[in-house]
Amino acid sequence: MTPEPLPFVVELIASLLMIAGGGFALVGAIGLVRLRDLYMRLHAPTKASTLGVGGALLASMLVFGWTGQRVVIHELLITAFVFLTAPIAAHLLVKSALEREPLRRPPVPEGDAQLSASPSAPADPGAPR
Repeated sequence: MTPEPLPFVVELIASLLMIAGGGFALVGAIGLVRLRDLYMRLHAPTKASTLGVGGALLASMLVFGWTGQRVVIHELLITAFVFLTAPIAAHLLVKSALEREPLRRPPVPEGDAQLSASPSAPADPGAPR
């Protein structure tokens, strides 16, 4: 028993999604190598590779959903996991980098005392207790 071939439109859309996903992943990898500091290097792979994985997963959902070989729940779970964890991991990496380099922090706006009191900042010795 040979499997029934996919319609041309489904193959075309899946191929375009795979090419777009691969292109985004390639751009993210090039950005990771070529950009000059941690903040820029972190931006390229988190944005571009998330779109790259998304394109590949959409193509997989389309093909396997069309053929009926299996339910596409696996791809939906992977997509949700990647889309939730990539920004959180990038945020935590940037926060740790800013803790190591406090001079790279942006200045706090005037009148925003709540932002200037961070738990890792040394206490002001002249401040009342």
